[in-house]
Amino acid sequence: MWDFEHPPLSAELAKRYRIDRMTPAECAVRLATGQADIGLIPIAALATSPEVRILPGCTIASKGRVRSLLLVHRVSQLLTDLQSVAADTASRTTIAYARILFHKWGNPGIQFVPMAADLDLMLEQADAAILIGDPALLALEERFNRMERTGEELMYRDLAAEWNVLTGLPFVSAVWGASPNCPADDGIVEDFIHSRDHGLANIDALVAEWAKRTPIPEETIRAYLTTNIHYVLDEECVEGMRGFFRMAAEYGVLPPYDVTVEELAAR
Repeated sequence: MWDFEHPPLSAELAKRYRIDRMTPAECAVRLATGQADIGLIPIAALATSPEVRILPGCTIASKGRVRSLLLVHRVSQLLTDLQSVAADTASRTTIAYARILFHKWGNPGIQFVPMAADLDLMLEQADAAILIGDPALLALEERFNRMERTGEELMYRDLAAEWNVLTGLPFVSAVWGASPNCPADDGIVEDFIHSRDHGLANIDALVAEWAKRTPIPEETIRAYLTTNIHYVLDEECVEGMRGFFRMAAEYGVLPPYDVTVEELAAR
């Protein structure tokens, strides 16, 4: 979103786009109901809104550790023995990935319990917890303090890394989606790709901005933006999406959905 939020292009882009901020799940609802033209949406939403097309070029993905998507459980418990997972079930894509992983781990019947992101409370109510976003990053920063405080040894599993090890595929979280009525050739794709590239060229400024908004240390923010997140919807990520949807349909996690490589030539 760099160009949409910073000069010299923000004023010009404001003439063409009206930006509304909400969760990715809400973005998907807006697109599906015709209330928005473009939205950054979790990829799982594509399976239930096949009319939404994907804007090529940009993604939120990880090809290794992502750090912001964690499965946390006690070291003494095996994955096959876990009976319940506390999670923010509003993150449908993360839950879909987790369900597929539990199938591969030999525990397909595990129950997902909707809960707010509070690790202590989650582990009181369930055998494991899924933390997403800032709560996950903060949990990693505080893991040694928590162990000293509680005496409880926990396993912090990075879901993107686990996915990559088991499948050999990148973990693709979100893409820009466009409604059927959104113009296909109006410079839109180029606007978003240029904004992505200009953001990557201004990492120092982004780190400084986000360090003021969150208690996460600057070095963690920098590593997250430069190492953990991959922003280009390249052929490898397209294959990752296809693998995700294939396995999600196989295990009954999502309806079948086909991603065609031709539509998503990397830029």
